[in-house]
Amino acid sequence: MASSNSGIPIKAEQDSDGSAQSTADMTAFVQNLLVQMQTRFQTMSENIISKIDEMGARIDELEQSINDLKAEMGNEGMATPSKIKEESKPSDSSA
Repeated sequence: MASSNSGIPIKAEQDSDGSAQSTADMTAFVQNLLVQMQTRFQTMSENIISKIDEMGARIDELEQSINDLKAEMGNEGMATPSKIKEESKPSDSSA
């Protein structure tokens, strides 16, 4: 970079203007990149939250199905011993 000691102040001004433009371009580029990243992260975050909510609903449905099966098994479990007793009584009386 040219300095004021080089005896060419015009060159220093041109470098300064070029640097300022380059810095402004770089700043605009970085800001644009950050906005794009923010948008992508926001979209990913919303997708992740949506998937978590969907998984939560599926887990709730699965839990309800398991509870229904337990209740059904409990009812069948209660009915089965009484059926066995009913079946064994006639066998005992006929023997």
